[in-house]
Amino acid sequence: MKNILAWLTLLFTATFVVSPSLTSPFSGFRADQLPIPQIDPPVQPAGYAFAIWGLIYGWLVVSAVFGLWKRAGDAGWDRARPALIASLAIGTPWLAIANMSAIWATVGIFAMAAGAIVALIRAPLADRWWLRAPVAIYAGWLTAASFVSLGSTAAGYGLLFDSTGWAYAGILCALAVALMVQWRAPQSPEYGATVIWALVGIIVANGLGLNGVSLTAVAGIAVIGAFAVTVGRRPLAA
Repeated sequence: MKNILAWLTLLFTATFVVSPSLTSPFSGFRADQLPIPQIDPPVQPAGYAFAIWGLIYGWLVVSAVFGLWKRAGDAGWDRARPALIASLAIGTPWLAIANMSAIWATVGIFAMAAGAIVALIRAPLADRWWLRAPVAIYAGWLTAASFVSLGSTAAGYGLLFDSTGWAYAGILCALAVALMVQWRAPQSPEYGATVIWALVGIIVANGLGLNGVSLTAVAGIAVIGAFAVTVGRRPLAA
C-alpha cells in the first residue's frame, strides 16, 4: 500500500494518545517498585512540567492527520516516519509498563527517545511546523525524561550514587545528548527549548534554592540556550 507509513503514523499516534486513558496514572515510581524508595527524587521535574504532554499529544495528532491528508507518500516525511512509528509503538504501552517495572520502563523510554531523535534528524526542513517542530518537542521531553527515569531507577537500586549523585549525572548526561542532537538538528530550537523546560522543572522541584542540583540545571540551561543560538546560525543544508 503506497501510503502505509502515513497510515501507520496516524494509527500509532492515536494509540499513543489514547493509552493514558486505559491505564493507571503515572507520576513517578511507587515506593514498592524500588529497593530504595525514590519519593520526589531531585532529578525529577516539578509536576507542572509534565503538562507539556498536552502540547505533545495535540501537536502529534495534528501532524499525523496533516501528513496523511497532504503528505502521504512524501519522500521527506517517509524518511522520518519509520523511527517515529517505532517510538510511538513503544510508547503506547509505556505507562502500563512503568506501573509494573522501573527497569523495563527505563529501557522503554530510552528506546522511545532514540526513535524520536532519529525521526527529528531525518525530518525535512520543509513543513517545519507540521512535522519537525512537534517531533522536536516530543524528542526533547523524552531526552530529559529518559535520564530522569535512569536516575530514579539507578538510585533506587543503590547503583554507584545516591539520589543526589544521580541527579547530577542525569542532568549532565541529558545535556550531553541534547547538545549532540541540537548539533545534528540545528534548525530545531524547539528541541533545546523543551530540554530547558525540563531543567527549569528540576530547579522548581528543588525549591529554587542555590543547591548543587539547581545550579547544575541552571548551567545546563545556559549551555543549551547558547549552543542552540550558535548552531541555529549555520547555513541551511541544500
